[in-house]
Amino acid sequence: MGAGSGSDDPAAVAGAARPASGESVRVDSWIWSVRLVKTRSMGATACRGGHVRVNGERVKPAYAVRVGDEVRLRHAGRERIVIVKRVIRKRVGPPVAAECFVDNSPPPPPREAVAPAGVRDRGAGRPTKRDRREMERLRGLGAPEAGTDGP
Repeated sequence: MGAGSGSDDPAAVAGAARPASGESVRVDSWIWSVRLVKTRSMGATACRGGHVRVNGERVKPAYAVRVGDEVRLRHAGRERIVIVKRVIRKRVGPPVAAECFVDNSPPPPPREAVAPAGVRDRGAGRPTKRDRREMERLRGLGAPEAGTDGP
């Protein structure tokens, strides 16, 4: 194989992944192809569990998607809402996959900024009682303050 024998053009890759005219693509296969789920079987499981809706209807894994359909997928604790722009059968790279749908999903919730509580220098030895109390206070596990007991 010589250099340049493969096609690096994203449009050509997407064209090769497109089904023949008149064919349809299963919804589980499409959400896998455009990288909304990691595996096709995860897509099928999501469909069977009622986590995939097309145009507001719960669908089975074999449901045929078409251009213009709205696909809602609840996955990994968040809802993805996408409009199908291009129907493809084979999994493609992220830049090409992004061209196959319009993402109308709400932004992901911000990650909580967690202070690295209890991180100690390597080789610092076992924490003292004072150090442990400080780490527990930072984690929010501290016992109630002294003197708050009832009579």
